[in-house]
Amino acid sequence: MRKSLPIGIQTFKDIIQGGFLYVDKTSTIYEVIHNPKGVYFFSRPRRFGKSLLVSTLEEIFLGNRALFQGLWLHDSPYPWPQHPVIHIDFSRHRVESAEALEIVISEHLQQIAGRYATEAQGRNYLSQFENLIRELSARNQVVILIDEYDKPLLDNIENLAEVQRIQNVLKGFYTVIKSMDAYVRFVFLTGISKFSRVGIFSGLNNLQDISMHDRFATLLGFSQAEVEQNFGVYLQYFADIEGRDLATIVAEI
Repeated sequence: MRKSLPIGIQTFKDIIQGGFLYVDKTSTIYEVIHNPKGVYFFSRPRRFGKSLLVSTLEEIFLGNRALFQGLWLHDSPYPWPQHPVIHIDFSRHRVESAEALEIVISEHLQQIAGRYATEAQGRNYLSQFENLIRELSARNQVVILIDEYDKPLLDNIENLAEVQRIQNVLKGFYTVIKSMDAYVRFVFLTGISKFSRVGIFSGLNNLQDISMHDRFATLLGFSQAEVEQNFGVYLQYFADIEGRDLATIVAEI
């Protein structure tokens, strides 16, 4: 029986509960999360599945094991502890100034605090971020997930003066993560570009870039074996429509 393809769906919970096809990447995800600490950066082009990966990580760290029934991680050695999660998706907003970015960050933090029935108190986005991490860590060490970290920069790439100001906002934001290391279990950032650590990540000097690491090469995207295993019925359907043999179709793809 063919499962529906999750076209345009980038929320792991929706894919699983909706019965859509999901290519199991959880054994590779385990290689990222099984250490007691981790601060990672992962770069891939747009529409490559970064947001789905971040959504999957969120469900894992929230301890929602039932969603992973039938996937590799469900019966793996992973112990499934529950962690508070700070998930910020910069792709949700287009910002045109450093001041607008500060507001966006502050609003994200307030929304997250509300989900945990607390407040992100502070005079600005930096103190709010720091206080929220400290507040949530009373429950367990905090997981921080940042999707499309570079979108505020790319949105203003033709205004170099404003890009510099936005860089300073982001640099301060990521420096907070480093300073709160004792309260943080795991950090994962995605983006489509790799900016110099001097420009943005200089304060986050424990960041590990795994974008080109062989061990994590299949974290996103599909290998040929995964295509043949998971999409075989679709390939055969296409071959039948075209009146051609399956081997030829696969070879062309």
